[in-house]
Amino acid sequence: MGLDSRQDRKLINVLLCGIGLLWFVALGVGLRTMLNYEYGPATSGSAPGMWPSKSRIQRAPGLPAIVVMAHPRCPCTRATIGELALLMARLQNRATATVVFVRPDGVPEKWEETDLWHDAQQIPGVRVMNDPEGKEAALFGAQASGQTLLYDADGKLQFSGGITASRGHSGDNAGRSAIVGLVTSGRAEQRQTPVYGCYLHGPKTRAENGGEPWKRQLSAK
Repeated sequence: MGLDSRQDRKLINVLLCGIGLLWFVALGVGLRTMLNYEYGPATSGSAPGMWPSKSRIQRAPGLPAIVVMAHPRCPCTRATIGELALLMARLQNRATATVVFVRPDGVPEKWEETDLWHDAQQIPGVRVMNDPEGKEAALFGAQASGQTLLYDADGKLQFSGGITASRGHSGDNAGRSAIVGLVTSGRAEQRQTPVYGCYLHGPKTRAENGGEPWKRQLSAK
C-alpha cells in the first residue's frame, strides 16, 4: 500500500469522525429543544383573588367553581380536557366547572367549536362557553390555554395553574391533586402549578409563533 493510499484512508477516517460528531451534536440540540418545549411552561397569568364581578360565567350557590381557560385549537389542551374529565368524576358533583374557549375577533362563525369544544361538552357537570375577544380570559388574568382556576363558594381564589404535568401529557399531576384536595378537604400541598399550553392572546403569542400574529396562524388551521 502506497503512502498516498494511507493518507487518503486517514483523511476519510477523520472526515467520518467529524460527521459523526456533528450528528451527535445536532441530535443533542434537537432533544434539548424538544424537552424544553415539552416541559417548558407558559407564562402564568395573575388571577384575581376574588371572583370578577363582571364575569358572564354562572356560579352555583354553595359550590366551588372550576374555570378552565382554553384555546380551541391548542393541541396541548387535549390533555387538559382529559384531566378535567377525571377531576369531575372524582369530585362527584361537589363543584361546578366551566371551560371557556377564547374566540378572537374576525374569525368565522363557530370557529371555536372544535373537537376540544365537543369533548368538553361531553363531561358530566361541565359547562362550555365561548369568550369573544378573550374578555373573560382577561378578567381572570389568564395567559395560556389550560390555565385552571378554583374559586370557593364565597368567590375566593383557592388554586391557579395547570392540571397536566407537562405539555400535552395526561397522568397524575400536582394541579389535579390540589383541586381534589381543596374541594374535598380544604387542603392541598400546592395552590399554584405551571401551565403548559399555547398563549391565548397578546405579544407573547406572537413571539412564540416566530413573529406571526396568533390570530393569523391559528385561525388558518
